[in-house]
Amino acid sequence: MSDLAWKLGALPKSDDQAVIAAVGDSFGEIYRNYFSGEFLVNHDLPVEVRAFRRSDGWCVFLLLTPWMMARVFLPERDPGLLVPAGWSAAERAAASFLVIGPLLDFTILGGAQKAHLNYLPELGHFLLQPLVQSMERFDSADAVFAAWDEVIKTRDRVMEEQKRECGWQKEVSRREFFARLAGNRAGRTDQA
Repeated sequence: MSDLAWKLGALPKSDDQAVIAAVGDSFGEIYRNYFSGEFLVNHDLPVEVRAFRRSDGWCVFLLLTPWMMARVFLPERDPGLLVPAGWSAAERAAASFLVIGPLLDFTILGGAQKAHLNYLPELGHFLLQPLVQSMERFDSADAVFAAWDEVIKTRDRVMEEQKRECGWQKEVSRREFFARLAGNRAGRTDQA
């Protein structure tokens, strides 16, 4: 096996609750080891996994921690992504924890995604998309997830409005273009 191969964690393949517990334990330990004394961390927030699902060879979920909320992509099999230099399992096991590693491009369900590589011995390599990084204004896990739900609702509403407006705007733009073009031709004929 190559030193730069993708390393999977020793997680149960079909037991979602065991995976969720392993993630919670791993990030709980990170909190105790690296963040428990930090003043920029919201110590009122727990480590919590929500919206867990399996999709296209990945366990995908939202991870709340006292320092951020992120979408996590934990592979069920080698995703075939290149592990950058300095990010082999052996190198990361000997290094201090980094919240955000190098940015990688990958595909899930036919859609292009970008996420940051990370590694924990218990979980192996995984990808992380930071969603909320300023946690101080939240007083509970529910408040964080409610705020994120509002972001999603707003994004969906804006995308729907843009789809509706787009056709109308194109039609108006096309009419205006041809009206100006016809007007310019008529104007040139009158001036000639």
